[in-house]
Amino acid sequence: MSSPGHIRVKICGLSTPDTVTAAIDAGADYLGFNFIARSSRYIALETAAELARLVPDTVLKVALTIDADDATLERIVAALKPDMLQLHGSESPDRLREIKGRFGLTLMKAIPIGGPEDLGHTSIYRESADLLLFDAKPPKSMQNALPGGNGLVFDWSLIAGEKPDMPWMLSGGLTAANVGEAIRITGAEAVDVSSGVEEAPGRKSPKLIAEFIRAAKSI
Repeated sequence: MSSPGHIRVKICGLSTPDTVTAAIDAGADYLGFNFIARSSRYIALETAAELARLVPDTVLKVALTIDADDATLERIVAALKPDMLQLHGSESPDRLREIKGRFGLTLMKAIPIGGPEDLGHTSIYRESADLLLFDAKPPKSMQNALPGGNGLVFDWSLIAGEKPDMPWMLSGGLTAANVGEAIRITGAEAVDVSSGVEEAPGRKSPKLIAEFIRAAKSI
């Protein structure tokens, strides 16, 4: 069980100055910026550079990518100057080691969870990732599904019985209404939200951001 007051919160898919400022003011620990072109939360490099200037050193900037090559990562790192790379594709442990050696940044590897068999994938990243992100795996029937931010919830009890022996973060369909239950069931000490603080796909709500952070940190 997480200790009161120690829940860390990541607000992902930020794209405007007002929502970046709202997340910072509400007490977010991480801000996520999306560089997946087909996502409604995608931001251009120029926008990323502008938003990065609003973020104090006490809040960590996270760049969300999917199977990005070195040239793409170099452009993202130059624009955002992230503290962490969130890898949401099929990147192998060897690829993570390559990225770590080239950029020297903290690496978070997303693990999509649909059933207990998916938890077996966590062990292969123990030596290459700095932390894991457990997110809901979209069903094969879901058309145009993104690698994350689909608003789907997975069975949290799967995590409760199989916690990894490395840092991890919980994501997948979290909202201000259910984040407390999610934390209590899983024992998560860090949570990540995107669609759960939006008025419409890609459009974050300062009010919902504040409500989510307050709900998570009150556990």
